[in-house]
Amino acid sequence: MIKVTCALIVNNQSRILAAQRSQTMSLPLKWEFPGGKIEPEETAEDCLIREIKEELNIEIKIIQALPSNTHTYPKITIELIPFICEHINGEIILKEHAQFKWLHTDELLALDWADADVPIINHYLNLLNANS
Repeated sequence: MIKVTCALIVNNQSRILAAQRSQTMSLPLKWEFPGGKIEPEETAEDCLIREIKEELNIEIKIIQALPSNTHTYPKITIELIPFICEHINGEIILKEHAQFKWLHTDELLALDWADADVPIINHYLNLLNANS
């Protein structure tokens, strides 16, 4: 099993960043929360900060961990470890993804998400509803 982090990056308009995988990536053109594989000797938090800087050219602040989701794809099993984050600095420059969107929470489920991300979205929306 591969441990993978992902960031639910919230901007100052309370919109969440969704990134579309490129045609050359596995799961081409599926939407996801950006992040990446945890390297040996790296914490999930350090991984996420590094991956977001590498993939999107921005700096984030981790606000809260969410429950992880284990998902088995045909060739791989991943544990997706999500964090709610704040965009603190930098302009997004895509290094791997095809495009990105800032979405209101009610727009999230309209995209074609990678399967492992769907339970993360649902948990996040349930959390927001419980706190409102």
